[in-house]
Amino acid sequence: MTVEEYNRCVDLYSDNVFRFILKSLNNEEKAKDIVQDCFEKLWVKVDSVFYKKVRSYIFSTAYHTMIDLIRKEKNHDLYMKNYPGTTFHTTHYNDLNEVLHQLILQLPDVQRSVILLRDYEGYSYKEIAEITGLSESQVKVYIYRGRLFLKERIGKVETLL
Repeated sequence: MTVEEYNRCVDLYSDNVFRFILKSLNNEEKAKDIVQDCFEKLWVKVDSVFYKKVRSYIFSTAYHTMIDLIRKEKNHDLYMKNYPGTTFHTTHYNDLNEVLHQLILQLPDVQRSVILLRDYEGYSYKEIAEITGLSESQVKVYIYRGRLFLKERIGKVETLL
């Protein structure tokens, strides 16, 4: 891949990767860091990544970097749970978009990621399988289960309004 192709990739995909990570983590700074790490990793392997496959490479790298961060934070959260000075505050949202976003955050990491890639980013099942390293049938099952969870929690839209 040439430098021009690399720069074109940054222009084409950085916003999409940022949105995907932001929807998953709900933290703008961490999302920016992951996008930056992702493109740094691409730059290191610029000679070995084909330009036609770069979209998959970028989203796969971002996905795996995000999963690593989530795992690291879960370990940290388990430690902090026993810390006596920790307080939790929950808020109630009336906005349907916020309710849906909060429900998406309750999904297991894999289900959240595949739903965001499918419904928010518009990837095919095959592309999602390549990005996440799952089989195509696993992707379909996770999307089905995630949508079922969301449907059960939301119920009828009229009850939210």
